[in-house]
Amino acid sequence: MTRDLGIGPLRSFVAVADCGGFQRAATALHLTQGAVSQHVRRLESALGRALVERDGRGSRFTVDGETLLIQARRILAAHDETLRAFAVEAAPRLVIGSTEHAAAQLLPGLSAALAGTFPAHQVKFRIDRGQQLRAGLADGRIDLALLLGPADDPDAQTVGELPLTWYSALTSAGSAGAPSTSVSAGRRAAGPITLVAFDAPCALRTRALETLAESGLPAEVGCEAANLAGVQAAVRAGLGVALMATPGQQIEGLTVRDDLPPAAPIALSVRPRRGLPATVVDGAARALRGLTGGR
Repeated sequence: MTRDLGIGPLRSFVAVADCGGFQRAATALHLTQGAVSQHVRRLESALGRALVERDGRGSRFTVDGETLLIQARRILAAHDETLRAFAVEAAPRLVIGSTEHAAAQLLPGLSAALAGTFPAHQVKFRIDRGQQLRAGLADGRIDLALLLGPADDPDAQTVGELPLTWYSALTSAGSAGAPSTSVSAGRRAAGPITLVAFDAPCALRTRALETLAESGLPAEVGCEAANLAGVQAAVRAGLGVALMATPGQQIEGLTVRDDLPPAAPIALSVRPRRGLPATVVDGAARALRGLTGGR
């Protein structure tokens, strides 16, 4: 009987290792988990060896599985190189996730920078909250994520900072918003400053509350929103003040509040999914540092 490992099963097998599990591999390969499992069973049948074994709620490679993994990478590298030699390989896809604030500031320039850095890649973008982006990295739907806050993962890199600005609504006369959001010597007697903020957890929400607290100004979140448009609409409606990363922008219906304590710039980091080649991570980080002036 002729035994054939097959490129598809080998690619699924390597993805299980790189993505950290069957479900994440299936997501990254746009397959069902059942299809990935079937690919591994096909390899086990062809080789007559167990390649994966249960490990608590998860699984791990056997000694034979680890041996096959080394060979599988070599086979796939030769296979893909052959396709490239005949110019029949589909362009690899790179999915960049970004929070809204980072997207507004960086994506126009980043798109062009990445096109030069990764000319062979098809670059796609996903705009979402930080928590959803982290989930996308975990299950393989996103390759790289631009997140507000310092690098909080060994594989992440801090690539720059975004300046922060306080905003409130304009009155009909074009002056700064409602008295309840003003700062004066009688601030404590007048009650806490009302904030408009993103739903928790949020680095900007935390920075706003900490900045006011450090200046001895009581504050409370009077309105929460799931996205940037909602925050800006609530501020425009006079529901409170908000801290946003919008350097060089003029937001219709809002005014800068220089009377509020200045907030320190917030770090911007890039975080990769598990298994993403270091060359891709480093290239994206260099492109971002070029846009932010980071080092």
